[in-house]
Amino acid sequence: MSNSGNDEMSFLQHLEELRWHLVRSISAIVILAVLAFISKSFVFDVLIFSPKRADFITYQFLCWLSVQLNGWFPALVSKDILCIGGNIPDLQNLNMAGQFTTHIMVSLIAGFIAAFPYVFWETWRFIKPGLHDQEQKVARGTVFFSSSLFITGVLFGYFVIAPLSINFFSTYQVSSEVANQFTLSTYISTLTTIVLACGFLFELPVVVYFLTRAGLIYPELLRAYRKHAIVGAFILSAVLTPPDVFSQFLVSIPLAILYEISIIISRRTIKKQTV
Repeated sequence: MSNSGNDEMSFLQHLEELRWHLVRSISAIVILAVLAFISKSFVFDVLIFSPKRADFITYQFLCWLSVQLNGWFPALVSKDILCIGGNIPDLQNLNMAGQFTTHIMVSLIAGFIAAFPYVFWETWRFIKPGLHDQEQKVARGTVFFSSSLFITGVLFGYFVIAPLSINFFSTYQVSSEVANQFTLSTYISTLTTIVLACGFLFELPVVVYFLTRAGLIYPELLRAYRKHAIVGAFILSAVLTPPDVFSQFLVSIPLAILYEISIIISRRTIKKQTV
């Protein structure tokens, strides 16, 4: 009777601890979301709407690269082949409360991205006591690497995939009879979805590490499906980017590199377990 009571108290204590980790994580997201909400001009004019402007750094770099490639291969590449981003139309708001609800949603997403390192740290603090001492030593630095990968993915999505996708969809036409007129909600949805998806996609090495530790995957399995992963990377890049070889190559290569890094991490994890 006493043992069951102790077990029940232990379980309730874990729930209480989880509750406070969640409270602190949500509080951090809300506080940073409020700061983002207050900083409306910076968040929207500087961050959100920059990828639709012709002077965005990605478009400038691609145009510069186009000129360089023309100098190296004048017979194959024209000077303006990669000069994109100048034909994106102005956005429209069709709902009465559309701009206000968009403001709230973008602020929450910005708060989550900014608070991700702290949220992951709180999550790790809850999981860590359940690990053995050796497992804690092996997993040291998890918060740093996971946060770094997430932020890297967010930046990759923002500076690479998002501007390429926005430019492609804004210039693509099934017929000259149809003009592209985008709404604020569709633009925000496209941008935030790409940025968050890339952030979580870059967590692949961390996921592979823990799945390897759990014995669910192993390096031989990852190597066996390497060709499938490369094909999947090119398919994903073809879906997210304009239908040209350069854009697909630009997106698929980092994904393939992530997969190779995951194989290395899985192999090293197996070696440490067998030592």
